[in-house]
Amino acid sequence: MITKSEFQARRKSLLSQCDASSIIIVPAASLQTRSNDTEYPFRQDSDFWYLTGFNEPDALLILSNQLELNETEASATLMFVLPKDPHAEVWHGRRLGVEAAPKALGIDQAHSIDTLDELLPELINGHEHLYYTLDKYPHVDSAVQKALARCKNAPKQSMVAPRSIIDVAPMLHDMRRIKSESELELMRKAAQISADAHKRAMSVTRPDMYEYQLEAELHHEFLMQGARSPAYGTIVGSGENACILHYTQNESQIQDGDLILIDAGAEFQSYAGDITRTFPANGQFTPPQRSLYQLVLDAQLAALAVLKPGATIGEAMQAAVKIIVTGLVDLKILNGKVNELIEQEAWRPYFMHGLGHYLGLDVHDVGRYKHKNMDIPLEPGVVITVEPGLYISADSDAPKQFRGIGIRIEDDVIITENGIEIMTNGVPKTIDEIEALVGSALDDKSAQLQKMQVRGPKDRI
Repeated sequence: MITKSEFQARRKSLLSQCDASSIIIVPAASLQTRSNDTEYPFRQDSDFWYLTGFNEPDALLILSNQLELNETEASATLMFVLPKDPHAEVWHGRRLGVEAAPKALGIDQAHSIDTLDELLPELINGHEHLYYTLDKYPHVDSAVQKALARCKNAPKQSMVAPRSIIDVAPMLHDMRRIKSESELELMRKAAQISADAHKRAMSVTRPDMYEYQLEAELHHEFLMQGARSPAYGTIVGSGENACILHYTQNESQIQDGDLILIDAGAEFQSYAGDITRTFPANGQFTPPQRSLYQLVLDAQLAALAVLKPGATIGEAMQAAVKIIVTGLVDLKILNGKVNELIEQEAWRPYFMHGLGHYLGLDVHDVGRYKHKNMDIPLEPGVVITVEPGLYISADSDAPKQFRGIGIRIEDDVIITENGIEIMTNGVPKTIDEIEALVGSALDDKSAQLQKMQVRGPKDRI
């Protein structure tokens, strides 16, 4: 759990990076219409959540290093929130409200969001710099623009508008890139739930199931352990569907002999898990599947061996690519000299995505990967995924026995002071471990049924 004091410290840290006489505006998300008068389940804006831990829509956070609203320092934290409304709360759930917000959230003042247009010009007035992210929420952009216009057009220059508008996202996203220990604990839990779900899905898999039935097994495990939703659209791709990177239809029937690629992660208290495993529907890899799978696994292990503080994702990618290209030449999927094929990026038709990405409040989390066109070194507290893959489309020029095979192996990794912590090692990924797990729950059920069937009439109660 992330404490109120940690949210306060994050706000203070962000404000300390701003110039003197600055005001910061960070909006919450709004409810999104699904159809007619129904909405999607609410999901808070990740930046707003990072600074507040407040999970209601249509709120606004304001930080200032010029306003003096408390006795200890010349800075202020204000929020605009939805007011208490008994009628609305009967229909849509309880609200924290204006009166309770300061103590509950550790802020100086709270106001009703209904007063935003009235109060925002007064709050902005006199600040030299406005830190804000334009073009994210149009209704908030409109309120900010109106407030700026009122300051600029005030009679006799009785109000002063900021002379600069600065994008707050780069500073905020650099902060989010390094996870605190409390964040890492939540991410370990998200990873553990995700791992349990993958093991559950693998253990109940059999040919003739539908992809959506495995999706249901995954989501059931998420919910039973307190993860109320997936962190992203769950991918269950069997056969050639595994060659579609973001396949989410999950509607095909699984055939005997198919490989199944599952890319799924739980969201636990707003933090994402993200795991991919690939396994045979019938519990046995064919020789071509086995060859490609081991190649991807070897590439992932080579990448993981590179990772540590000071290393870069690019360096880990190079290690994975060398293994991939060498293996593709050995399997006669690529022809030529390994170094030349690497230089030509001849592997791109079969491994077309990057090695991984940051992970956190967003599954593709924020933070810079490069600075001045150079890879940014990894630091303790950074969390990334490591997910090499091979996708041999049905219409490729590869030898026939490899066509239609898609494989990806993905784990969630914390960069530590001394190396790495793989949070998702609980899900089998060696060939022997996978073959032992796939369908094992069905075997146990079958054995139970057989015991029941051999009982005679005298054995029954």
